[in-house]
Amino acid sequence: MIKKYIYMGLGFMFVGLAFIGVFIPGLPTTVFVLLAAWAFSRSSEKFEKWLLNHPIFGKLLRDWRDYGGLSVKSKITAVVLIIPTFSATIILTSFPIYADIAFAIGAVVLCTFLISRPVPPQNSKQQTSGAN
Repeated sequence: MIKKYIYMGLGFMFVGLAFIGVFIPGLPTTVFVLLAAWAFSRSSEKFEKWLLNHPIFGKLLRDWRDYGGLSVKSKITAVVLIIPTFSATIILTSFPIYADIAFAIGAVVLCTFLISRPVPPQNSKQQTSGAN
């Protein structure tokens, strides 16, 4: 029983971090939404369904859960946001050079990972909406 509340607490924490990530450069919104869905899948069917049916994140989560992939639009959006965000962090902050290098490597690794994910079938929303 305590595990359920720990996972639920993690889910809410990740949703909060995802929300903050919308406004703070370098804080990955999508990763936290995926972690929130994972935590809610282990604790609350209600909140898991809320995320899976969310107008912004629902399709992304269903595609990730069902196919381990991202739509081409999601990949493009992610890369278009990651590159300037990480670049601005490197240019506009006074972090040591090794931190700047770590940010640059992180951006390349993250973009490569996202681009390499499979693309779900076009009708994936239709296929999964009947299951939810």
